[in-house]
Amino acid sequence: MISISKPSKFFFRLLTAFMLSHFSAASQKAVNPVIYADVPDMSIIRVGKDYYMSSTTMHMNPGVPIMKSTDLVNWHIVNYAYDTLANVDALNLANGKNAYGKGSWASSLRYHNGLYYISTFAQTTGKTYIYSTANIEKGPWKRASFSPSFHDNSLFFDDDGRVYLITGNGKLRIVELEKDASGIKPGGIDQTLIENASLPSGNKGGLGAEGSQLFKINGKYYLFNIAWPRGGMRTVVIHRADKITGPYEGKVGLQDLGVAQGGLIEGPDNNWYAYLFRDFGAVGRVPYLVPVEWKDGWPVIGINGKVPEMLNLPPNKSLVPGIIASDDFDRKKGDRALPLVWQWNHNPQNELWSVNARKGFLRLTTGRRDTDFLTARNMLTQRTFGPVCSGSIAVDVTHLKDGDIAGLGLLQKNYGLVAIKMENKQYQIIMVNAGGGKPDTVQTIPLKQAVVYFKAECDFRDRKDVAHFFYSLDNHVWQPIGTPLKMAYTLPHFMGYRYALFSYSTKTPGGFADFDFFRVQDQLTEPGN
Repeated sequence: MISISKPSKFFFRLLTAFMLSHFSAASQKAVNPVIYADVPDMSIIRVGKDYYMSSTTMHMNPGVPIMKSTDLVNWHIVNYAYDTLANVDALNLANGKNAYGKGSWASSLRYHNGLYYISTFAQTTGKTYIYSTANIEKGPWKRASFSPSFHDNSLFFDDDGRVYLITGNGKLRIVELEKDASGIKPGGIDQTLIENASLPSGNKGGLGAEGSQLFKINGKYYLFNIAWPRGGMRTVVIHRADKITGPYEGKVGLQDLGVAQGGLIEGPDNNWYAYLFRDFGAVGRVPYLVPVEWKDGWPVIGINGKVPEMLNLPPNKSLVPGIIASDDFDRKKGDRALPLVWQWNHNPQNELWSVNARKGFLRLTTGRRDTDFLTARNMLTQRTFGPVCSGSIAVDVTHLKDGDIAGLGLLQKNYGLVAIKMENKQYQIIMVNAGGGKPDTVQTIPLKQAVVYFKAECDFRDRKDVAHFFYSLDNHVWQPIGTPLKMAYTLPHFMGYRYALFSYSTKTPGGFADFDFFRVQDQLTEPGN
């Protein structure tokens, strides 16, 4: 156990207050990033005084989270567009297939004639999906799907009643849909919109312009894209036209800190903002707001071309419990089985999990044999967040079978975990570190009791991206275990690290683990305390 003197604790508290200023009302201003967690590919609309935002969570389910805010800064999850996208092996994490880094991508959120619409697409299924509802917070959602899978599409309802998708990478295309957006309109517009939308950022190659988001403001069409010139940084590219089919003229909208991909929104202060995101290491892709001024009919992003740290918007509050939250798994009549902050890694097998089988516990039952952590079915997850976060669990492993492993993980390709393994009818605490790309069981400790407590602490400050794991026998005294996990944002998973509750079998299915609680902290804490 690491001991820290009282003066050091006081120093940590002062440092916390300084570093987490965007969680403090004292500054009276918002601070970028406005959300220090993995919320990429945002699409934001304003309906009355309310803002709604959709985002990408790919292989997680339920999918396409919907968040709500009244100030553009502080958000909470209110719904999802779907429970599961499709019943296929890759999304079920079955038969050796997975959808890590795939699933549904880059949604487009719209409000039109009293209905909310979300479009998204999935390479996993080869389809484009359109979800619609009159009540974005409660549903139900009506779903339409059609082929092909239109990459990074932007759904757009024009003033004349016609409906379009803008899609593509580098070469952008416009496709007309039926008036209810249920499918491609036979004989409708289907043509190249911009031959090389990346050109304003240079001709050095790299990532072609994608992530399209189209807006109509004061009679003109504004198309936002991200480009990434070879040897350069993520760049906002804006095109403008008088007609939706063009011709379009383009320019660089922003080239600072790699903050890019998003669109335009009018804020509660009647000023305009660009909502964009930034690759921020192992925590994921984090949202930024950047002020916009209008000059000569163009949106000019940033303060002298730079992304400001401070914003003249209400101060950031904690992400807990709006986007991340603790859970004691104690449900009352009428409660959701799982709060909206939770998502399953891939499609869940619903008959093998329960919050009712034992009051106040989440039960995860194994239904097959798995080879490792990344293949485990029914893994329940929440986002990690910065700058420093801590997540802990209590787990009762009385009913594990030989070869079962259950505990707390940090999910990404280069994962880490602390767990109980039942081996020859004996309990062992294990710490597995896959930070080097391959799993390594770096420490094993015999255990003589069936209830144990685990903790994982993540430090994302200055891209440090290091996690430490701990165990406790009484939930008071914490002992470090294993080696520090060097976290890395890898493209095969394409997602920030997530806390993960899991139980899987390597020999005989049918055992189960009972999780008593998951507790998350949003304060800078000393390791082991």
